[in-house]
Amino acid sequence: MTEPSTNSSPPPLPDHLSIDPRSPHHLAAVFDHDIGIRFNGKERLDVEEYCISEGWIKVPAGKTLDRKGKPLLIKLKGKVEAYYR
Repeated sequence: MTEPSTNSSPPPLPDHLSIDPRSPHHLAAVFDHDIGIRFNGKERLDVEEYCISEGWIKVPAGKTLDRKGKPLLIKLKGKVEAYYR
């Protein structure tokens, strides 16, 4: 069993990224590293999807679920910054 090398540089963060593997905006290689999202100057830990150029994030709307059991998402607009921790 091989361990991942810690010297490899992370891939550049995309403009639009989603944590849902079924989304066309999901990039598995990015999630091998710890990602942080800063929204309007505050770090958010509950971001499901973001778009830097359009300035929005999607976060769960409380405990509400859709008919497939996934959390309902609301879109918040503002300044979005993505970075590696």
